[in-house]
Amino acid sequence: MSDIQLSLKIENFGTLKIELYPNEAPNTVANFMNYVTQNFYDGLIFHRIIKGFMIQGGGNPQKKNRPISGEFKSNGFNNTLKHTRGVLSMARTMDRNSATSQFFIMHHDAPHLDGEYAAFGKVVEGLEIVDKIASVPTNAYDQPLEDVKIKTITVLKNEANLQPVVYV
Repeated sequence: MSDIQLSLKIENFGTLKIELYPNEAPNTVANFMNYVTQNFYDGLIFHRIIKGFMIQGGGNPQKKNRPISGEFKSNGFNNTLKHTRGVLSMARTMDRNSATSQFFIMHHDAPHLDGEYAAFGKVVEGLEIVDKIASVPTNAYDQPLEDVKIKTITVLKNEANLQPVVYV
């Protein structure tokens, strides 16, 4: 069991229970928790949905966010979390040090992401909700035709001693 547990409520879909793993990705978890405790994600959408791969959200084009250095093998970190069904990972551009607030939840396993993206948590309850979201109709750019909105992310348990976020 993890030191950090969250509840992620998605409008019209339900609630995911998530565990975060600060021992695997301490800076990534600290960064994500900063956004959670500021209610940053409330009202944002899952803007990219690819059935059989992942659902991605957490972007806010109105805010300029500071990037962090991703904790994964090709960036010099020994993060042993695999990109399996239900795992949370940070989205980024081709620049390894470009992760900010966007995250994705694996719908199915994607071992090609292992060592390349900072996995930092896992859905421990509610994978059927991830399945429902992954099945919503999308356009040619993988954008859902109707908003899939994050209502709120709530901290259920936080017994971790997180260090301050280190930005790039």
